[in-house]
Amino acid sequence: MIPQPPSDQAVVARHGWAQAVATVLVALGAMGVVAALGLWAAGASDLPDHAFPRVVAATVVTAVGGTIKLSGSAGGLADTDAGLTVIPLSVTLTGALVLGAGFLRPLRHRAVAGGRELAGWAARIAVLWLPALLALAYAARQTFKLSLGDDTLSDLGDLFGVSPEVGFTTDVPQTLLFGLLWMAGVLVLALLVSARAPLPGRLLPFQESVRPAAHAMVVLLLAYVVLGTLIALVVAVTRGHAPETLAVILLGMPNLVWLTLTIGLGATWNGRVEGPFGLPMPHVLDEVLRSKDTATLDLHTLAEHDGRIWWLVVVDAVLLMAVAFLMAARSPAQVRAWRHAVHLAVALALTVLMICLMGRISAHYGLSVLGIGDLGGGLGGKLFLEPELWTAVGLGALWGLVTGFLGALLARPVRRKGEIKPADV
Repeated sequence: MIPQPPSDQAVVARHGWAQAVATVLVALGAMGVVAALGLWAAGASDLPDHAFPRVVAATVVTAVGGTIKLSGSAGGLADTDAGLTVIPLSVTLTGALVLGAGFLRPLRHRAVAGGRELAGWAARIAVLWLPALLALAYAARQTFKLSLGDDTLSDLGDLFGVSPEVGFTTDVPQTLLFGLLWMAGVLVLALLVSARAPLPGRLLPFQESVRPAAHAMVVLLLAYVVLGTLIALVVAVTRGHAPETLAVILLGMPNLVWLTLTIGLGATWNGRVEGPFGLPMPHVLDEVLRSKDTATLDLHTLAEHDGRIWWLVVVDAVLLMAVAFLMAARSPAQVRAWRHAVHLAVALALTVLMICLMGRISAHYGLSVLGIGDLGGGLGGKLFLEPELWTAVGLGALWGLVTGFLGALLARPVRRKGEIKPADV
């Protein structure tokens, strides 16, 4: 008996509303667990007024591109100022992997899928994703009272009845907009990366050039996260500070290792750390950022503090050659080496662009009472970290050209799709 292809009803059943509910809940649940564990390791469970669940919700909101607003009040005789822009990329990566896997799972074992079918499956997820984001946005709101300490500011606060407060809330429209765009980007990237995910017939000619390069970039990014996590665990075992290390792994490991990826390519970041703020990065980076008003992070400035920084170039070269070889081995045999170079150059340039846009950090807070306590200084702090964007993107493209060409040459002895050996005749 010849098996019949599945009917339209069977196809819909494999990715209907029940599967969409499971995909959304599992993705947000995984992000919430990672965020909660990371914040717990960082000591956020001790926050007053049972604020921990709201801080977890705020972390998940920022991880999917949502906007958190900081606010403060201290009465008519005081002034406050605060702002925060940072994406906890460990939580973001977790959500992207789980959501992408849930989107692709019902589509496995198929070669082709219609554009209308894929759009309908994505729409089901989006319809459930938006109210879940809305619930998170309204849950991510909290206000804290601040202590002025035991100095002159505290005395003035008691005298004039100043009770400073700081809180956070969400920009609901922006959270829904950027959260939906984030979800759409994850689903599109999942289709691009997976070699077995079905595509509409009109897009099949493009998969040979796009999918191997996209897959190579995901492997590169994940390899850096795995390598950074292993190093962090070794440091935690040998030098202590296990809770802090766990917090970095669960909240900001991609922020750290993808930053070092761009620095190893020769990119430059400018930043400053002032006050009690700190960054989830090795001591040498924090030391450079506290050295002057606006510090430069690149291979030369970091090597002045620790010569081992030059190993970043070696690590970049080895991993890029590995993913270039992987890309060429997964590509059809008739693709020429120069085309591999162009494909990897474009893919790496876009990857570096993504890292630079998502890896930016900006935070500040301050309080003054009757002009005592500068908003950016005495009772406050600030930090920022910004890339020299287009230089970094250009360097990524250059590295991609070189390693893509060399990787294609190394992959020539490997049998690839579409290649016919004499023994096959």
